[in-house]
Amino acid sequence: MSDRILGAVCVAVGAGMAWAARSYVAPISYEPVGPSSFPMLLAGLMAGVGAWMVVKPGPQAFGLARDHVKPFLMSVVAVFIYAGLFESLGFTLATTVMAVPVGMAFGGGWKKSLAGGICIGLVLYLLFDKLLDVVLPTGVLSFIFGGR
Repeated sequence: MSDRILGAVCVAVGAGMAWAARSYVAPISYEPVGPSSFPMLLAGLMAGVGAWMVVKPGPQAFGLARDHVKPFLMSVVAVFIYAGLFESLGFTLATTVMAVPVGMAFGGGWKKSLAGGICIGLVLYLLFDKLLDVVLPTGVLSFIFGGR
């Protein structure tokens, strides 16, 4: 039952995030997607997963059993470290650094986690920075990507 309550809370928080993000407007529009796009995407994702948790049958709607607590906590710590290193290391390298412990926490070897982290960092950088024109920090790799 607690999974369903958590799901309902996620739906409510997602709706609140969407309500708050609808009015985000940049004073100078320099990106085609605008400042409200990412929070709206996260709000929709959170509400969708929350709704799934509410309606999915079974006692463990999201599968957070005791053996998943340690990987979950490691992932949370990795995300906070990611936030701290984002500007100085840059998007690509910080994403790689975050993906390695998260991948290993969920059973991946360090080589596969590193390869996955590098691929995720590069593909997302190219997608956001080059295709969608969202400015991302390059950090210590500015000599490769062009300094920002």
